[in-house]
Amino acid sequence: MRPSEPPSPAGDRHWRGSVRFAAACALVFGTMTLLVDWDAHTLTPTRALLWLALTTAAFAVLLPQRVTAGPGWLTVRGPFGRHTVHTDALIAVRHYGDISSHLILRDAHGQRLELDPRVLIANPLLWHELDTGVRRSLERGTLPQDPDDLRRLRHRIDDETARAVLRASGIS
Repeated sequence: MRPSEPPSPAGDRHWRGSVRFAAACALVFGTMTLLVDWDAHTLTPTRALLWLALTTAAFAVLLPQRVTAGPGWLTVRGPFGRHTVHTDALIAVRHYGDISSHLILRDAHGQRLELDPRVLIANPLLWHELDTGVRRSLERGTLPQDPDDLRRLRHRIDDETARAVLRASGIS
């Protein structure tokens, strides 16, 4: 009998497509700037290096965060680092903004991360891991009460899931 392997972590299923989109946008930007400069007969090696640097910066700005989760943890990797929180030891959950919203999670070990709640809405497995961790935090007493922000997000995700099921079944 083989020992069971730990489950693979849940990840953002749309991340690769978002990376391709960011790369395409940066490539189009770089190509267009080089072509315009070349057509104006002002393209020099220094200017080409500048356009390449700006193209790289555009890609870094457009590159989405990579969100993964497993039992008791959630990790966000961006171009400037990696942040992990223990979801079963959360002490604070805050939701800021309406148009450009972000969710801030802090755990009892002093770790903090920010993520876009739309990632959780689009990925039910990530949401399940976070929700399970929040419930454990509530049971253990590290999170004093179920935050209103998380309750609203939970209802929003349930609504989106119900709409998706209705669309898939042809009812709506």
